[in-house]
Amino acid sequence: MAAQKINPKECPQYLNEFFTYQRVVKIKAERTLESYYIDLRLFLRYIKIIKGDADPKTPLNDISIMDVPIEYVRDFSRLDVLNYLSYVATERKNSAKTRHRKLASLKVFYKCLYRDLGLIPNDPTKDVDYPKMHEHLPKFLTLDDSIKLLENMHDDDPFYYRDYCIITLFINCGMRLSELVGLNMQDVNLDERTMRLLGKGNKERIIHINDACASSIVQYVNERQPSPVEPNALFLSKRGTRITNRRVQQIVDNALKDSNLDNQGYSTHKLRHTAATLMYQHGNVDTLILKEILGHKSISTTEIYTHISNESVKEAMDASPLANIQNKKKPTKKG
Repeated sequence: MAAQKINPKECPQYLNEFFTYQRVVKIKAERTLESYYIDLRLFLRYIKIIKGDADPKTPLNDISIMDVPIEYVRDFSRLDVLNYLSYVATERKNSAKTRHRKLASLKVFYKCLYRDLGLIPNDPTKDVDYPKMHEHLPKFLTLDDSIKLLENMHDDDPFYYRDYCIITLFINCGMRLSELVGLNMQDVNLDERTMRLLGKGNKERIIHINDACASSIVQYVNERQPSPVEPNALFLSKRGTRITNRRVQQIVDNALKDSNLDNQGYSTHKLRHTAATLMYQHGNVDTLILKEILGHKSISTTEIYTHISNESVKEAMDASPLANIQNKKKPTKKG
């Protein structure tokens, strides 16, 4: 979902109060608020349509939400919420995953207006269940593919040490893209072999960095040119600015292509899955420890990697060359 900057002038007062509360009290990241904005803007446009305040034939992007009264939001019932979810499923063709996200945004919105701000007398989303989603095991690189990825990067590239370090950190530490881009020089402590990451909700965590990570950081920093523009940023672009999410994604895509691993559904986020899976499968890492390393809020999120392990064992057993060999001698039935 593309980011959408919040324009307070286009929002009703109660929506601006919601964003202020989430920003100041809940310390929600701006990108999270922008995601809420996209979902809630659609919700308020939907309300205008069903209330007859907007022509259904008007393109959604042309419907203003500035004049949606809080009474419309207050009077929304549980049945209305279910009808809205039906609308995004049938009219908007949203997947279960997208409907899950939109309901999550709506729950945060109503809970805040009801409990935190006291602007409405009840929360109609409280007893609405999330859409059931089919579980898909995260895609990840095998150990051999991970080694191949590192060994096939072009060492004649002027930014080789930077790019190699980025890939190394991804597949060893399992950090998020935003966490890597946000790294500052002072976040890395090579003496103590630690790294400070700023995760979701501006929550900090300290992770250990192994020999491979420490070595790649030292090599990169020795080659890194000081930047008057971004003196603190660890990873810099060729212009001396902090590297962008998009540039990191391009670096990963190029590395995958150089190793003939492109067009297989791998991405920057899949390297995070790769790190977690390799730690669990080959490092015998406890899920509680893995939860802390990855910065997961819930252990249930981390437990997906136990399913990956079980699935991998099944696939390995089924792949045995003897898997289909059966005894040709039929057993004799005994009365």
